Amino acid sequence: MAERDKFYITTAIAYTSRKPHIGNSYEIVLTDAIARYKRLQGKDVFFLTGTDEHGQKIEDYAKAAGVTPKQYVDKVAGEIREICDLLGTSYDKFIRTTDDYHEKVVQKIFKKLYEQDDIYKGEYEGMYCTPCESFWTESQLVDGKCPDCGGVVKPAKEEAYFLRLSKYQKQLEDFIESNENFIYPELRKKEMLNNFIKPGLQDLCVSRTSFKWGIPVDFDPDHVVYVWIDALSNYITAIGYDPDGSSDMYKKYWPADVHIIGKDIVRFHTIYWPIMLMALGEPLPKQVYGHPWLLFGEDKMSKSKGNVIYADDLVNLLGVDAVRYYLLSEMPHANDGSISYETIIERFNSDLANTIGNLVNRTIAMQNKYFDGVIQSGDVSEPIDDELKNFALDAVKKVEDGFTAYRIADAAEAILNLAKRSNKYIDETMPWALAKDEDKKARLGTVLYNLLESIRFIAVLLSPFMPQTSEKIFAQLGCDVKDYDSLAAFGATKAGAKVGTAEALFQRIDADKLIDELIAKQEAAAKTEAAAKPKEEEEVIEEITIDDFFKSDLRVAEILECEKIKKSNKLLKLQLNDGSGKTRQIVSGIAKWYKPEDLVGKKAIIVTNLKPVKLCGEISEGMLLSGEKDGEVAVTFVDLPVGAKIC
Repeated sequence: MAERDKFYITTAIAYTSRKPHIGNSYEIVLTDAIARYKRLQGKDVFFLTGTDEHGQKIEDYAKAAGVTPKQYVDKVAGEIREICDLLGTSYDKFIRTTDDYHEKVVQKIFKKLYEQDDIYKGEYEGMYCTPCESFWTESQLVDGKCPDCGGVVKPAKEEAYFLRLSKYQKQLEDFIESNENFIYPELRKKEMLNNFIKPGLQDLCVSRTSFKWGIPVDFDPDHVVYVWIDALSNYITAIGYDPDGSSDMYKKYWPADVHIIGKDIVRFHTIYWPIMLMALGEPLPKQVYGHPWLLFGEDKMSKSKGNVIYADDLVNLLGVDAVRYYLLSEMPHANDGSISYETIIERFNSDLANTIGNLVNRTIAMQNKYFDGVIQSGDVSEPIDDELKNFALDAVKKVEDGFTAYRIADAAEAILNLAKRSNKYIDETMPWALAKDEDKKARLGTVLYNLLESIRFIAVLLSPFMPQTSEKIFAQLGCDVKDYDSLAAFGATKAGAKVGTAEALFQRIDADKLIDELIAKQEAAAKTEAAAKPKEEEEVIEEITIDDFFKSDLRVAEILECEKIKKSNKLLKLQLNDGSGKTRQIVSGIAKWYKPEDLVGKKAIIVTNLKPVKLCGEISEGMLLSGEKDGEVAVTFVDLPVGAKIC
């Protein structure tokens, strides 16, 4: 293909410290959907993903597990790749930063930059965050903690090599300001320019001597190449870059059309990476898209918080395409998205089972019932048909606009709306009524033809989102016209062909049963995570001031009513008198240890000034104080007046 038709797209490579959760998996599904859409348009796509496998954190995890770092990363990299495959991602290459070719080229890159004085030797002294593998100055810390993850930092001083970021600051600033779509969306661009670049870039530490699990600096073996030169270089080593002479593949695909990354690593991809490329004399990627996070409810998903959901657990319960659809349809363009048990089930039942699944099922069933499956010519049209046709053609445009602007949820909505409009068309035309009148047989054939063609549009447009479901729809349609160009006009379905058998695409979900299964898996994952955590990463009891303590409003409340929540076997809903004059509702996960009747009339301590949250559709306006040891939980009951403040 001509150069203009190539499309090189990458994810950030996943760090092999631990198995990725569903928030991490969102990125690979997002990137896969974009890659599939570009292929659908006829682009020559190369889709790269992989794993980042060096660093002190991995060395620590391997030690805690009693294995070598290589054994540890082999296991986790295998899990990451299995999840990519499970989610149906169509990557063209999976790179590991422990691959021999990558390590050799990274050593060459480091040496080249050193020899041209873009890397120099010095000494680093600052505060180091092991989970983020980042050095910080005292002024950069937030409340004495890492500004990225909020974790504990430790003083560190060691000899190191540095990359001269300051040398390229003006060149980078000019590039970003003259290439308006390089950092996308716009708010990420403003953040990089105003918060990091214009205040002045500090040279970057690019080697370490305090651990050994990394690529050795070949001319100074006491040092290993520090994370960013190693990790970021994967985008070019994977396609054949070499300072001594790059491959034809590299010349074909570089520069990348887009790096798809999380918003938390935009700085590394739009400051460190471009400067590395400038120093190497290589073109910069055309675009870096920093996508938002997928939250659990209102919280960032965190293994330490125990609010993690894993992709394989969801796939086993819902199926791969349902998980892909949820991730892609639920995430906003720039703001963080949210995943909760309720919204997963609601999306599945309403969008997939009721709207898309029901449309396909009843249309195929009617075609078989009224015409023995044979598709009619569709010649007897009425004005209402044009509304459906125009809606379908407009959906194609909306999907294209959505993918162009990385508003993938908008593209998903356009497809869903076409399914809704098609269901409405059934209600408007009433095929069952037309079937009762022999004179309306030709009109009935036209109505069903239009529905089948609309479903064909849906199947083509759905293929980047739900590839397996798309193929199932085509099988029921008995249709092999799947190309994107066929959506330029309405009417590519062939009259005279025969549809297949109507089969349900999605079975409605029993919400109560699924929520309990998901909660159980989440709790099991939290226990596994706690057991695998290195000692230095174990929970640290943070000292607070007396002022911090008094920010919590603890009061005695009497439990007036208590009942189980129907959607969950884990939660109880309590109505309490806290002395304020109105009843307070709290949802608590103590159903395993208490029956509702055991709690009514008891007095307990509650936290009254927590931000209200919704759990299983119920508002919780505080927290019931309890203690936990060895998996057993006990509520703190007291014999004090209602409303008494605990101090």
